Amino acid sequence: MYWVTTLAKYRVAWIALAALLMGMMFMPVFAQGATPPNAFGLEYGTQSGLGNRDIRDTVGQIINVALSLLGIVALVIILAGGFKWMTAGGNEEKVTEARKMIFSGIIGLAIILSGFAIARFVLNQLASATGFTARGGTSAQF
Repeated sequence: MYWVTTLAKYRVAWIALAALLMGMMFMPVFAQGATPPNAFGLEYGTQSGLGNRDIRDTVGQIINVALSLLGIVALVIILAGGFKWMTAGGNEEKVTEARKMIFSGIIGLAIILSGFAIARFVLNQLASATGFTARGGTSAQF
């Protein structure tokens, strides 16, 4: 029991020692200036049989599809609010509720479009910074 408390007392030293040993283990690779094969994990899809598309391209497509689906949901909320307003029949409570639905849908659509613009900007900047090109050899545009 004594050695457990002693080890726990010096855990920062043990972590530093482990980090030093791990660094020494990878030192020959980095000293030669070579990057290990598949250092960035871009080949895992091909190796696992999931496909050969670049992960950056896949992430961009997933973001585009998710934001497109959210845009459709916001548009449906706006249309449902408009339908509710048209069928309110002059009832002020239903008209107020329909206005709230339309306003919420418009705010949601603005947030989704802002998210789309930000995601597109970030992905394009990352693609240009890393030299990523699309499958046709052209610069990637997400």
